[in-house]
Amino acid sequence: MQKIIQLSEVLSNKIAAGEVVERPASVVKELVENAIDANSTVIEVQVEEAGLQKIRVIDNGSGIEKEDVPLAFERHATSKIKNERDLFRIRTLGFRGEALPSIASVSKVEMITSTGDGEGTRFVIEGGIKKVLEPASSRKGTDFTVRDLFYNTPARLKYMKSLHTELGNITDCLNRLALAHPEVAIKLIHNGRTLLQTNGNGDPRQVLANIYGFKIVKKMIPIHAENLDFKVKGFIALPEITRASRNYISTMVNGRFIKNYALTNAVIAGYHTLLPIGRYPIAFLDLQMDPILVDVNVHPAKLEVRLSKENELSELIINTIKAAFKKETLIPDGAVPKKTKTQSEQMALSLDHLQVFEKHKSNKNRQSVEKNSIDIQTNSAEKALLSKKDQNVKNVSNMLYNSVKEEQNQFETLTKTIDEPFTEQTEANDTFSSEHTKSIESLITENDTKEELQEELYENNHDKIEEHTELETKTVSRVPPMYPIGQMHGTYIFAENENGLYIIDQHAAQERIKYEFYKEKIGEVPNDLQELLIPMTLEFSNEEYIKLEESIEELKKVGLFLEPFGLNTFIVRSHPTWFPKGEEKETIMEIIEQVLAMKKIDLKKLREETAIMMSCKGSIKANHRLRSDEIQALLDTLRKTSDPFTCPHGRPIIIHFSTYEMEKMFKRVM
Repeated sequence: MQKIIQLSEVLSNKIAAGEVVERPASVVKELVENAIDANSTVIEVQVEEAGLQKIRVIDNGSGIEKEDVPLAFERHATSKIKNERDLFRIRTLGFRGEALPSIASVSKVEMITSTGDGEGTRFVIEGGIKKVLEPASSRKGTDFTVRDLFYNTPARLKYMKSLHTELGNITDCLNRLALAHPEVAIKLIHNGRTLLQTNGNGDPRQVLANIYGFKIVKKMIPIHAENLDFKVKGFIALPEITRASRNYISTMVNGRFIKNYALTNAVIAGYHTLLPIGRYPIAFLDLQMDPILVDVNVHPAKLEVRLSKENELSELIINTIKAAFKKETLIPDGAVPKKTKTQSEQMALSLDHLQVFEKHKSNKNRQSVEKNSIDIQTNSAEKALLSKKDQNVKNVSNMLYNSVKEEQNQFETLTKTIDEPFTEQTEANDTFSSEHTKSIESLITENDTKEELQEELYENNHDKIEEHTELETKTVSRVPPMYPIGQMHGTYIFAENENGLYIIDQHAAQERIKYEFYKEKIGEVPNDLQELLIPMTLEFSNEEYIKLEESIEELKKVGLFLEPFGLNTFIVRSHPTWFPKGEEKETIMEIIEQVLAMKKIDLKKLREETAIMMSCKGSIKANHRLRSDEIQALLDTLRKTSDPFTCPHGRPIIIHFSTYEMEKMFKRVM
């Protein structure tokens, strides 16, 4: 009796669906990728009950010809590739021809599509069985609806996660696709509520702002580099912005989101010593390369790829990120307590600043005292206008501008003075150009909070006032000169300059100094040795002895000179002179423990860990009082290091409180 049979097409599709359609997010991913491949510029995704009840994807792409509609739901039917040669030069997101038949085999599908020429086509297929094929509307594009996902595979449905989890997966999937294709306007609606909406203007910063928020994007810097094989661009967050997992590192290859362990590690390595232990950055990388260098035909989900010249690409990413940070001053600002304000107060503040800008723009030669007096006299008029809840903010600002112009002649002789902080701020406002005014108006129209607007205004003013000072500073050091004020608890140093107040962790500062010193010295081991009057003898187990004996040459390159000396014993006759004083034996044992913990000796990693270990041991500990000259020497030496912002473990060294932030905390700026 024959035992081997040919499975039916419906059953084959259900089996294939197990890999392609794992959850609702998989359906959304496949359908949106098809829409992008069809050159859509606008895509709307509507889901109900996290996609288990309904998924609808509407696009304005090229559509499908009537005769191709039934064929699109056959296995391995695709318009993306034609022959074997095309398989190794994939330029589209889809190409396997498995997604549509897999989706249709485990759900109820309705598709309405049209190329825009003549009538469209409506096609209904349920559980892999074709039901309806008929004419439909001629709107160009495709409207694809999936209902009752996994209705005929209850085992798969039973193991779906909670609705919140599944919706989170859908949101994450669309976030990645929107980042990879900022030129496409993507909208996600769940149960009638909009969760994501991008404008499709091609700027990834707009998408990043939709995903992470405006404040995070303000702390992201662009990167760009290329060589003969690869082009790398994207945005990386400053080291002060971290997350608890690697999931916030998004890597795109030729417009496709991928998961690649080596590239993720390359991003983390680019932040070398700038991240705390157990924390990871927010980063977005857009990698472009010849399709022949990447194999995407590894898994049906197409998240995993194999890259040719992976090591070269990793090095390019690492060096690009490091180079970007070398141009930045990575001192985080101190947190300022925020006070919740009513909407009227927020609008009042916005109007206060806008009025000052417009008035100074038209009256640059007037005295600042006169201008501020006008601000005070017109305050009551502003409050009256604000009471009209339905009044548009921009109209109010225009009315205020006109009222100020009319009242200028009445206050020519006023000499009333106001508090110093506001005077300094209004004098600085003279430097604002019309572009600054327009940007502030847009901020007001978008109803930014009081605190955000204040910070934006002050930063722009402050940058212009101190531009010459900062320019001079950057040519000398990435950290400005700081003048010690004192020490707190024998642990933190307080210093100041014209930019505000700085708090320095003295242990972390000396760790950075010594780390860079030891890292350089480890490469010069044979040139600077101290002979021991009484050699050290070190005993180990048989297994440890064998491993250390095999690594003797590598250990010499980090300053550890072991000589066999009897059964399972080594003798040490010398060590580098720069080993921490009084802790030479402890340092040697620490290095040995690191070697024994490694499965395979990695000389670069060993040198790195040795430098970190010695820098930590030899640095000032907490509760250690320093003299003023010692503090000044520490700060001056710190400024000369290559990365004076974090210790080797990634903890911040310096926290900065600007003059504005100090004034705000003491209510000198309201």
